[in-house]
Amino acid sequence: MSHLFHPYTPFSAIQAGNFPHIVRGEGIYLFDDQGNRYVDVVSSWWACSLGHNHPKIVQAIQQQAGILQHSITGGMTHPTVIELAETLSHLMPTPDRHVVFASDGASAVEAALKIAVQYWYNIGRPEKKALIGMDQGYHGDSLGALGVGFVDHFHEPYSEIITHTAKLPFPQPTPTDPNGFEPSRTIITAHANHLAAIILEPLCLGSAGMKMYPADYLKQLAECCKENEVLLIVDEIAMGFGRTGERFAHNHAGIDPDLVCIGKALTGGYMPLSACIIKDRLYDTFSNLGCRDGTFYHGNTYAGHPIGCAAALAALRIYEAENTVANTTEKAATMRDQMKPLEQRSCVKETRFLGMIGVVELHSQYADKMPHIKYALRQAGYLFRPLGTIIYLMPPLIISIDDLTKAINALADALPSE
Repeated sequence: MSHLFHPYTPFSAIQAGNFPHIVRGEGIYLFDDQGNRYVDVVSSWWACSLGHNHPKIVQAIQQQAGILQHSITGGMTHPTVIELAETLSHLMPTPDRHVVFASDGASAVEAALKIAVQYWYNIGRPEKKALIGMDQGYHGDSLGALGVGFVDHFHEPYSEIITHTAKLPFPQPTPTDPNGFEPSRTIITAHANHLAAIILEPLCLGSAGMKMYPADYLKQLAECCKENEVLLIVDEIAMGFGRTGERFAHNHAGIDPDLVCIGKALTGGYMPLSACIIKDRLYDTFSNLGCRDGTFYHGNTYAGHPIGCAAALAALRIYEAENTVANTTEKAATMRDQMKPLEQRSCVKETRFLGMIGVVELHSQYADKMPHIKYALRQAGYLFRPLGTIIYLMPPLIISIDDLTKAINALADALPSE
């Protein structure tokens, strides 16, 4: 471990030592080399929605590994990527789409941003090149992604090299503006003439602290973008595939985004694969058959990786066959019912919920207690990753109500008594 540069891990945590050395997974559990069993409460960074070691995904990976390990999608194709692109297109509100694949969320976002800018260039409106995200939004850690998503606590060292045209403020509902949308409208209309696209996390800003906003805000945003000829990119990488109680978070708003980024749970978290799903009216402009070369000169080495695509196809079949999303309804209600009373604790500022996301936010004065809370939960067999004073549950969607109840009880026991 002395040679490993841990992501998102302070040196103080490294010096404290005793990191779990995970050697296998099964269902909702991870096991370390000492035989300890932990509930994967955060689905291994929000990806393993079907739990670990699902036999159908494992089998799909093993079978594909014995047939075709890797083949690029630049100027050629293979069966699993064709099937997956078609399947994903038909999961959208309308199937008139094409799909560009990548290997991680930030890479899918980079593709979406570049497609948005080049689309306007392709149709003779190169002045529309600005990109705007929401304040404290997160779309990955690449420099391009930081240009539209910037979490101050994480990304301050890069502030001198990152510029933002503007930022949509996080929605703050008022009696006259119940969805908190009007400040965003003002920004969009002010920049519309040179604005290529808006990008945001739908309904929940994950890395900002699981900050949630209403679906009607998203609906108003889509309408405003359409009125002002601005493309809408919805980043479903963390929220997609049932996390919010619908297949995709944008389904709550009944909108039809121009571009949708997906990843994480796309393969059940078993293989690194992501995608950007693009409407055909955009895709059709990327042609070199006229007087201008509109080719999309962008790609990733492992875009459409055969084994990753096989894992994704298996995961998608499981979501449907096991009715995974619909089966979260009762679990989400249980989470809310059992976590909401924690607001009565003096240490708790508030709780909030969205589908299979449950959040307990402590008052700021308890910040120094967080390492102890995290350690106590680990000792009890639960792997949490708090965000500041925010403790959240994003367990695998397959978790049982009994196991969910036990996790909530463990959290309640670990909270400060004063």
